[in-house]
Amino acid sequence: MRDFIISESKNEKAILVGLITPQQTEEQVKEYLDELAFLADTAGIIPEKKFTQKLDYANPVTFVGTGKLQEIKQYMEDNEIGVVVFDDELSPKQIRNIEKELQVKILDRTSLILDIFAMRAQTAYAKTQVELAQYQYLLPRLTRMWTHLDRQRGGGVMMRGVGETQLESDRRIILTKISFLKNELKDIDRQMASQRKNRGKMVRVALVGYTNVGKSTLMNLLSKSEVFAENKLFATLDTTVRKVIIENLPFLLSDTVGFIRKLPTHLVESFKSTLDEVREADLLVHVVDISHPNFEEQIEVVKNTLLEIDKEEKPTIIVFNKIDAFTYKPKDEDDLTPKTKENISLEELEKSWMNKMHDDCIFISAKNKENIDELKNLLYERVKTIHIERYPYNDFLFQKYDEETE
Repeated sequence: MRDFIISESKNEKAILVGLITPQQTEEQVKEYLDELAFLADTAGIIPEKKFTQKLDYANPVTFVGTGKLQEIKQYMEDNEIGVVVFDDELSPKQIRNIEKELQVKILDRTSLILDIFAMRAQTAYAKTQVELAQYQYLLPRLTRMWTHLDRQRGGGVMMRGVGETQLESDRRIILTKISFLKNELKDIDRQMASQRKNRGKMVRVALVGYTNVGKSTLMNLLSKSEVFAENKLFATLDTTVRKVIIENLPFLLSDTVGFIRKLPTHLVESFKSTLDEVREADLLVHVVDISHPNFEEQIEVVKNTLLEIDKEEKPTIIVFNKIDAFTYKPKDEDDLTPKTKENISLEELEKSWMNKMHDDCIFISAKNKENIDELKNLLYERVKTIHIERYPYNDFLFQKYDEETE
């Protein structure tokens, strides 16, 4: 399934728009727009220029002020821009008014992420989840959508033009599709739950983390498999489960979809079933891109999303990945300003708050295979502890094995 917003926008130049508010500093908005540019690039759209405006809150009519909207319009006309992407979810009213003024394709962060998910979905399960999320997003925005939606399922969500004539009919069609998709997901969920039961009582470990932090690369290293991995957002949508054996100890390792800030609510709801692997995991391996300037905020995003999925806190190992990409710019000796992340060395970071985690964190480079053996040893000890708690009679076997290997 694909969405016509993306297919018609591919290779078009786009303007990115964000707001500086009391809740979002200028520095944060700059980072958010950088991420939005990465999203646009993943979708095949070319980010041309970024516009920001400082407001107490988003304009309920046009998101930005009328003066800023005119500035955006002038730049678009001068540079032949065909798409404008807003960093927050727009209301139907805002989309309608902005489209009327700018006369170009308008995307918000939510629709962009939904479209990327639609492009990335491979299995019937992922496609069904994305299609459900798209229809739920589409429903309140029908007043601006193309109205002939009664087509065969699987063709995608048509989202172009303006139509009012069949609004009620289209609303019924979409509600019917939503109901159908929900029932279909329930059937698939039952099948997947049965598959999970058939795996027996092996210890389950789930890789979680922000999108594009290297989970799939790490999965390939640990499981010696070929899970798809690339430097794009949301390279993995479907949960992949592999049996991993470290020393004499087998366990199940799953790679899950990456999280992102401002993840659309519809997607969180639709993908909760996919993330059953997270709920049923005995141990979480939270992968973090330590080379990212705001990795601490990404950690919080992941933690908050995990709480939405499962209120129960699970044993967690934090794996700080990409130490090969970590940059360090030493301060001048005469510089008395406080240190920032840019001029704190990796060794200093390791001795900061992370040191309080003791054996619950480790620094690696999945790309260069640095400290992978140390990670395997840590996983072995954690999984062994869980295994012995579950099967106390195996404790003697582990003791015997450890004595033989010393």
